[in-house]
Amino acid sequence: MSEIVFQGASNLALDAKGRLSVPTRHREALQMLCQGRLTVTKHPDGCLMLFPRPTWEVFRDKVAALPMPAAGWKRVFLGNALDVDIDSAARVLISPELRRSAGLKNDVMLLGMGSHFELWDAEAHAAHEAEVMAGPLPDALKDFSF
Repeated sequence: MSEIVFQGASNLALDAKGRLSVPTRHREALQMLCQGRLTVTKHPDGCLMLFPRPTWEVFRDKVAALPMPAAGWKRVFLGNALDVDIDSAARVLISPELRRSAGLKNDVMLLGMGSHFELWDAEAHAAHEAEVMAGPLPDALKDFSF
């Protein structure tokens, strides 16, 4: 099997219990890759990251190996990590603590980021994207061909 890559944006809604329906296009890949087992944690930009468990384990090991000056970031990533499973209705529960930390309300945006997903409050994502688009291209993209 070739490497699974998650991409694309999905406008979704959290239900009253904070559950997120996994988009149909990602369900089969997540079942094959990790039997529906995910890990959710904080992202430095204020959103959440959702990792298939095997991908999380690689990320977790890299974070755990960071030197002592990065202890604060270890706490952010590892101390807030929560293992979740996709339920029989293809939903994932986002804990109240993580929802609050990312400012998630009802309307959310799930972004496929290659190896994992980002989960944003829809309004926060729109504002963040507008800010990025209004700014200059970073040096890493100056010679990039579109």
